[in-house]
Amino acid sequence: MYFIVWNSCGKDGWINSTRYTMVRVTENILEPQPQRKQRGLFNYLFDKQCDLLVTGVAATSERLRVVDLTVPWTYECYAFLIPVQEQIANIFAAIKPFQWPVWLALLISIICVITCLNLLHQEDQLKRPSAVRRAGNYYFYVLGNLLSQGSACTSKRLAVRLVAGVWTLAAFVFVQAYTSILFTYVMAPINPPLINSVYDVIENSDINLLYRKGSTLNVLVSDPEATGIFLKLQNKVKTSNSPQCNLISECINMITPESTNVFANARSFQLDAIRENFEQTGKCGLELARDCFMGIPVTLALPKHSPYTDAVNLGVLHLQESGIVEHWSSWFPSMPGQCERQTKSGHVTRKTEHSLSLKNLTSAFIVLFVGLGFSLFVFGCEILNAICHRHQFLFDDK
Repeated sequence: MYFIVWNSCGKDGWINSTRYTMVRVTENILEPQPQRKQRGLFNYLFDKQCDLLVTGVAATSERLRVVDLTVPWTYECYAFLIPVQEQIANIFAAIKPFQWPVWLALLISIICVITCLNLLHQEDQLKRPSAVRRAGNYYFYVLGNLLSQGSACTSKRLAVRLVAGVWTLAAFVFVQAYTSILFTYVMAPINPPLINSVYDVIENSDINLLYRKGSTLNVLVSDPEATGIFLKLQNKVKTSNSPQCNLISECINMITPESTNVFANARSFQLDAIRENFEQTGKCGLELARDCFMGIPVTLALPKHSPYTDAVNLGVLHLQESGIVEHWSSWFPSMPGQCERQTKSGHVTRKTEHSLSLKNLTSAFIVLFVGLGFSLFVFGCEILNAICHRHQFLFDDK
């Protein structure tokens, strides 16, 4: 980080027509911290040790009272840096398409339909004792339609056919709704992000919010008169006792796969952290949450009522108009292709692999094995029952 000390100013205010001296500093916060006897970068402006502070200064009303801020030279947003979650087995994909009230209503409907059909059949039995018993067929009919296997309803009674027709239509709706939604859950990422937005941070008590002391977010959250989302974040920090850090590197080191820590900072710094993490580890261990939550204009700072404010504003406007700011951004290293998914923000769909893995279809295999296990259990019961009947028949013969 640098300061520029202006010794003389050219007529048009351009830097290339101005003699200047650059001063290297070690402070990493803007506002001074009197309670900790810590200087801030603004002290150089207050003490008239420099005329221009060249760094990303987010515009706030408090800062505007003590220093001059230029027109924004770029716009930034705060994003959450989170650890990439490990892949998990998609166990509950088979039941996720319906909420539990729907499953409960479906079970009650099955019981009611089977009961109605059996009662109608029993009435037939009373009127015609010679009628063939078909009670078991109704179980297969109801469940068969629900499993898209089909089953015949041989009764010619109008009441039975009405119940059967209503159930066929209802089963068709249930099956189509279930299968259409099931596909999305099977294809869903098996490593969902820790959070998607700032509201997840506020509502989830397990999430620990990290931000750098002295950062713009720290200033807004620490404000006793904070309102709205900042008041909620202030209460979150107080109740969760989240650890805070003095340096960006300290915060980033706390973002580990097994933790529930999330780090809030300007998006450009977060992208640098993702790139550096990839260069160090060879894999993408960090990613951005889906939504930014605070847009901020980034300015330069001068002493209050500085005679150079208008000249610097004019120079910044010329830089924006000529496209030099965008050109400078192209000098930075590009993001590795493997980490492109981790840097997407906004309402985007996370990319998935073209082929499904075993973890995607875990729930389907669980249903299969449970069904096979139940079938083997019933088969064993039938064998035991047949053995018992055979022994009983042999005993009766003796």
